[in-house]
Amino acid sequence: MLPAGEPSLMHGNRAFCYGDALFETIHGNGTRLQFFKDHHSRLQRGMEILGMDKNSLPEPGSIESAIVRLLNKNHLYNGVRVRLTVFRNGGGFFTPDSGSCSFLAEASPLPYDRYRLNEKGLKVGLYNSLIKQADSLANLKTANSLLYIMAGLHKKEAGLDDCIILNTENRLAECISSNLFLIKKGVLFTPALSEGCVEGIMRRQILRIAEKEGIGHSETRLGEEDLNLADEFFLTNSITGIRWVVAYGKKRYFSKTSKKLIALLNREQFGD
Repeated sequence: MLPAGEPSLMHGNRAFCYGDALFETIHGNGTRLQFFKDHHSRLQRGMEILGMDKNSLPEPGSIESAIVRLLNKNHLYNGVRVRLTVFRNGGGFFTPDSGSCSFLAEASPLPYDRYRLNEKGLKVGLYNSLIKQADSLANLKTANSLLYIMAGLHKKEAGLDDCIILNTENRLAECISSNLFLIKKGVLFTPALSEGCVEGIMRRQILRIAEKEGIGHSETRLGEEDLNLADEFFLTNSITGIRWVVAYGKKRYFSKTSKKLIALLNREQFGD
């Protein structure tokens, strides 16, 4: 356990030097971590793709226990955001000399214990100065986040709440830190993983809940024209759950499905 204000990594750390790392952002409540198994499975898949030694990390139960100890140490017993970063050890410049890894867990309080839908809808626009490659790394949460940083700067300059990132085919991929969903005539649509979006944990839960509740859904290709045809538009990530969008340009959206899904999500996870 290290105080947050003290140094914890050396300057030669590969995450710092080369972005040679993966990370998970995990929602916690009362020292219980939501969807930890899904987060760990995604982390393991990412490590395999990046050639990291999965066996160099402790068992998932040990990692989860370490995070819970961290929450207890910080007296974080309500809503909490956990960032779990896994980085490759050793040197080797661009060619790693080791596949072994270590992890670092950080925790910070959230304003709400449960997932809470935003009262005011988001205003969203396109970011097309840079595009996202739909390659084998596209679905991973890596420490290389420059695309999202540049989109965040554009969001700030344009006075928006979020930006849509496009893939090489000029189709919708995701938003800055969220997957996106559209509802057209009662059917839920989201970009397929082959379109280059991050394989979001909350994205997976929403599709699972939609299946359970008999809500029509499709992982597909979506273009700008679909934004103008949709009745509803919302974003998902592991920390906020669901955020509904009210406006894309002159287009306006409702929030009926967002309200229904976040109620189902909270009931499932917290008994609400």
